[in-house]
Amino acid sequence: MDSMPVSGVTPAHDPPTGGTADLVLRNARVHTGDPARPAASALAVRDGQVLALGDDHDMAAVTGPATRVVDALGRRVVPGLNDSHLHVIRGGLNYVLELRWDGVRSLRQALAMLREQAGRTPRGQWIRVVGGWSADQFAERRMPTPAELNAAAPDTPVFVLHLYQSAVLNRAAVRAAGFTRDTPDPPGGQIVRGRDGHPNGVLLAAPAALVLYSTLAKAPALDEADRAISTRHFLRELNRFGLTSAVDAAGGFQSFPENYATVIDLAREGQLSLRIAYHLFPQTAGQELADLRRWTDTVRPGDGDGWLRLNGAGENLTWAAADFENFSEPRPELGPYEAEFEKAVRLLMENGWGFRLHATYDETIRRDLAVFERLAADGLFPAGNRWLFDHAETVSPACLERIAALGGSVSVQNRMSFQGRAFAERYGSEAAARTPPVREMLTAGVPVAAGTDATRVSSYNPWVALHWLVTGRTVGDLCLRPPDRRISRATALEMYTLGGARLTGEATVKGLLKEGYYADFAVLSHDYFAVPAEEIPHIESLLTVVGGRIVYATAEYEGTDEAVPPISPSWSPVARFGGYQAAPAGHGARQADRVAEAVAASDEHHRWRTARGLAAAGGGPALTDPCYVL
Repeated sequence: MDSMPVSGVTPAHDPPTGGTADLVLRNARVHTGDPARPAASALAVRDGQVLALGDDHDMAAVTGPATRVVDALGRRVVPGLNDSHLHVIRGGLNYVLELRWDGVRSLRQALAMLREQAGRTPRGQWIRVVGGWSADQFAERRMPTPAELNAAAPDTPVFVLHLYQSAVLNRAAVRAAGFTRDTPDPPGGQIVRGRDGHPNGVLLAAPAALVLYSTLAKAPALDEADRAISTRHFLRELNRFGLTSAVDAAGGFQSFPENYATVIDLAREGQLSLRIAYHLFPQTAGQELADLRRWTDTVRPGDGDGWLRLNGAGENLTWAAADFENFSEPRPELGPYEAEFEKAVRLLMENGWGFRLHATYDETIRRDLAVFERLAADGLFPAGNRWLFDHAETVSPACLERIAALGGSVSVQNRMSFQGRAFAERYGSEAAARTPPVREMLTAGVPVAAGTDATRVSSYNPWVALHWLVTGRTVGDLCLRPPDRRISRATALEMYTLGGARLTGEATVKGLLKEGYYADFAVLSHDYFAVPAEEIPHIESLLTVVGGRIVYATAEYEGTDEAVPPISPSWSPVARFGGYQAAPAGHGARQADRVAEAVAASDEHHRWRTARGLAAAGGGPALTDPCYVL
């Protein structure tokens, strides 16, 4: 299907100089993000850029016989979302291997998925649940136990990661990971043991998550061909939610160049459906300066194109300077790190490299800023290089002023959606109400972008993050922020569109819907600006366009998007369950779910009574219930 049925747009007999549009979207409620022209009802695309904005009359002049015309059917259209901190490269390499509990609303359902997947997983492979969920999202409000994993999958190794805090393994995974009675606890981690001294299947980050990630790294990896397929399906899953760009924050176990080869090859073949600006992260403690020096000698930020480009170093520059974000543990006390850290920052700034820094706590940010202020005496700050702090949950007003003075930015993520209860229990509700202090960041004039930090903790669904920004509520519906600490929907959306573009130096080509900007946009299932706040996490895109290409389409638009290869391997959890488990949107749908659950429970109770001779077989439950004789 090349177009949706339309009326009101008549192709021009004499197209304007320069030719007609490749794509016209009409009958839309377009939020452009551009203060000079905040709204439109139609837009035209040519050569991957926005050609025109306006109404049907304006589109007639650029519509020709070959123009694809799509009717938005009155739906809300927004600029493509841009996750400013997403581990998209690492996530893509593993996506089809992972059983996603993102959006699953009960532990019972999660274990049922696990049990079914155990029957589909071949010998030698693991079932891995890696991020995107929290025990608070389940009706049971708890994690699975090792015994439950053993019952669901007696023979297949199962690894379930829970936030930055812990992992639960079944007996098969304990064996596959090589843990025995004699295995020592790793630095910063704990292998929990039973009465007999043998590992019981629980790993604790105490406080470092290295024990969790190093154990996960023992699971089998995909071959090169399947890594490409996995990455394409992950990007398509992101397109499903209206994402058109992401800033890859690199991370541990993501080495350059080998782990970047898949996205580089896909970019070369024109098969990326998401724009990626990536960072480089030194992987080996003690070797950081050598890695940074080698990179600054060979590549420069901005190298690449609009689909794949280098953005700088980080989110760690030296391992010793990284604090931990496990809010179930006390804040870590970092040792001396400033000397090597200063050398790394100086090297980058003198070579025109920007960087991003993982910094959870104000105590770390203060120490980092002291280094930057020393370098400012040499003219290195502010020097036009883009740099930012990631996370900054407890950053103080004084440090925000210092960040602004040094030309820095901040990228915030919705880690509190998943860890908010643990933070509030440790630091109190008053501290949680201002964590992170987004309103203060904006007031201080610091450029702020938003993201998720997916996939190993938070979900990659951007609407979950936008819901948190707007409401201050966790995935377990715990309200952390009072109304005066929240931000508007428009501000939150700008942080998720133009905010990310600013971090990559692309604010003049994306983040808005404006003539000459990239034609990156999403037609939404529900109006972000009108739905009740509790429905924001259930929004999806029905049509996602990146550079004028329809990369995701469903509902009335199904079949108009680009094809992707079938998921491989065929036993992939994604092939059976998909990715994010969408909940029904709308109060009516949720109410219908509750009614259905009540009916099912009533029927089950009636069968129980019938089996005991307390009710007649057939028919529904009795109008009166002789409860005293049960």
